[in-house]
Amino acid sequence: MAQKQAAQTDDSTSTHHGSYLRFFAMILTSTVVMYGLMYLNTYAIEHVFFSQTRMWMALYMGGMMAIVMLAFMLGMYANRKANLAIFGGGILALVLGVGLVRSQVTIGDMAWMKAMIPHHSIAVLTSERANLSDPRVRALADAIIETQRSEIAEMKRYIADIEATGDAAPGTVRQTSD
Repeated sequence: MAQKQAAQTDDSTSTHHGSYLRFFAMILTSTVVMYGLMYLNTYAIEHVFFSQTRMWMALYMGGMMAIVMLAFMLGMYANRKANLAIFGGGILALVLGVGLVRSQVTIGDMAWMKAMIPHHSIAVLTSERANLSDPRVRALADAIIETQRSEIAEMKRYIADIEATGDAAPGTVRQTSD
């Protein structure tokens, strides 16, 4: 009987640890999925680039999700130290992610353009597909579409040029025409 009870204790402990592993897998999977979902509102697939900014946004959303989900499911997770570590890790991910997004400290020329292309693409999608009735607003939306498409093309040219030849020399002027 004592062996059976010890086996049950071992099983419940391993199941308990499995619950935390499942929790972490759920948070990690959801964070990766959220990163991908941020691209669903781009106008065209060729406007999708890896974006550090979106990665930092996914990081703080994943951190917040860990905090909220654990708070709702606290009765399912009895290890106080593990729970405090998850709350602490969630807060750290939240603060770090928000700090990196707000400061843009990791964002250089290429990362900036690769983040801005999907952002501009969203403006094209919403401006083109919105149900606008006021002719002034429609004209504004059309101007936004034209500007955003032009700037997307310009950024794609710069990405290709920088990848091929490196940064332009100081004093090089912006080339806005196609």
